[in-house]
Amino acid sequence: MPERDGADATFATVFRQALRRRGLPLERIRDHLRAQQISISLATLSHWQRGRSQPEKAQSLRAVDALEPLLGLPKGALRSLLGPHRPRGGTRPPDPATIRGVYGEGSDVEQALGDAFAHFNDGLRALTVQDTICLDEHRSVREISVTTVVQAVRDGVDHLGVVHFLDSPKAGTAVLSVAGGSAPRIRFLEELGSVAADIPFGRRLARTETAVVAYTLRYEGEVSWQHERRVTTALRAYLLHVRFHPRAVPSGCWGYHRTRIGADPCQRQPVPVDAFHTTHFLPTRCVPGVYGIEWAWPD
Repeated sequence: MPERDGADATFATVFRQALRRRGLPLERIRDHLRAQQISISLATLSHWQRGRSQPEKAQSLRAVDALEPLLGLPKGALRSLLGPHRPRGGTRPPDPATIRGVYGEGSDVEQALGDAFAHFNDGLRALTVQDTICLDEHRSVREISVTTVVQAVRDGVDHLGVVHFLDSPKAGTAVLSVAGGSAPRIRFLEELGSVAADIPFGRRLARTETAVVAYTLRYEGEVSWQHERRVTTALRAYLLHVRFHPRAVPSGCWGYHRTRIGADPCQRQPVPVDAFHTTHFLPTRCVPGVYGIEWAWPD
């Protein structure tokens, strides 16, 4: 049975599959690294592809960065998979190159955040995310509820920054409420159709501590055809749950994964709508990229 990549990927599986796709023996990999003054043994490379060990030391991480272009992988695609597997609770901050690899240069997120983009949530990494999307009888998203577990990668982090891009939102209709907390001030950028906010944790986190953030965004917009989340660090799991109004049920739904904004889906699968007019998509061990559900209306 062929191995799956994307949602169920680990460092070992992505590395091994990339070697097979490119038809590269380990000797070629070793020689390529040597040409860049990086010495990695064949035994070590073999252990990496079999999952018996993974890169940890500085030189090994240099090797990972050098291998991504050779293997035809997006920048940061391999390195990002190392975060959850480091021993002794180690954590790694988001890689700016990986973030831009998902968003693209000069992305809408960068436009919305301005100079703050370079430091956007750089003290945190997400572990799990759940999005629940509710549509009304007019086929419009009216409510987005998010629950996420984040981990601090340095001391002193006290808030989570969020940015949402909405379907033609009407100015003045966006309201963001936080479960168990006060509503943060939101920034609405009409020209980008975006809402941004900083959600406080209630205390400063020490490195490796976790926090659970739950909030709901309500707004009035136009007809929607999809919902997606941009993932910039490896997630343990992402749950996207969509609730349709009984008088506005789509003719079909598909879950998908893309490596970056604007790319064609590398994974796309039907996700059925149940008797309660809901559907969901649950990829695990998510590599950086874009995950979502799209739907088709009957007319």
